[in-house]
Amino acid sequence: MNEQKVLLEIENLRKYFPVKGEKLFQKKYVQAVESVSFSIFRGETLGLVGESGCGKTTLGRTIIRLYEPTSGRIVYDGTPIYDSEQKISVDMLPYRRKMQIIFQDPSASLDPRMTVGEIVGEALDIHKLCTNKTERRERINTLLDEVGLNTEHANRFPHEFSGGQQQRVGIARALAVEPEFIVCDEPISALDVSIQSQVVNMLEDLQVEKHLTYLFIAHDISVVRHISNRIGVMYLGQMVELAESYELCSHPVHPYTQSLLSAVPIPDPDVTRARQRILLEGDIPSPLNPPTGCRFHTRCPYATERCRQEQPKLKEQSPGHFAACHLLDG
Repeated sequence: MNEQKVLLEIENLRKYFPVKGEKLFQKKYVQAVESVSFSIFRGETLGLVGESGCGKTTLGRTIIRLYEPTSGRIVYDGTPIYDSEQKISVDMLPYRRKMQIIFQDPSASLDPRMTVGEIVGEALDIHKLCTNKTERRERINTLLDEVGLNTEHANRFPHEFSGGQQQRVGIARALAVEPEFIVCDEPISALDVSIQSQVVNMLEDLQVEKHLTYLFIAHDISVVRHISNRIGVMYLGQMVELAESYELCSHPVHPYTQSLLSAVPIPDPDVTRARQRILLEGDIPSPLNPPTGCRFHTRCPYATERCRQEQPKLKEQSPGHFAACHLLDG
């Protein structure tokens, strides 16, 4: 990417889910995503990693407005599609052609009563992309071929496929409307290890062929490092570090990122024995009642009184390398 053009811009995005409080008529909120800001450049893959429950999936779904944001701003290709301050909330149907999602669990995301042809062709019908049945059938067959399935698979139901094949159907469905931006919501976590690399390689090939932009969400930072241009690290609803993939994996500066990378297996026993594993004590605090100050301070071995009182901001520590940590302020 010689000349980077911003495709998607997120500013102070929040997503809260209301829950019942302990008292009658009392409302409390799960702060799933809290004040997240970043940009995604056209043609790149931005990886998103973090522990379970940190808000990765919620963030991805909120960006494409499967979940309505609580507040913040979302700008797609220069056009605000959501702005809480300006009270902008556009009709998303035209943007559904541009923004798609590949869900984590393929078996749960495919309607068991529909054939594969009906699942893939549904988006073609909604957006009126085919003029007749012959064109529709040819388009479905082309999509199945692009994801490594046979044309006769169009007449089968999802339960007749393996997990990897089901995920390929989900990818074909996402590609049906010829999108520009796809949220890949842990697309390989439910698959066998032997199938994961095939799906990742296919996604990379499709990105080059169709000029796609990805937000790739995953637990495994080694997979994210392989496929992503940049990586963002989330903890308890907030972005704590963001940098180029090689830079972040080679020189992590946030204590949480350092602990994540120390847990990545290395197929070299000598290197494994020599490196130090950073173990975090305790569990992730509840997003229903997050800690004051830095949300990581309850598990951080370097936490100070300032960390407990004041919330750090995401600052540029070196060119293109952002982190939110008081220890880096000097």
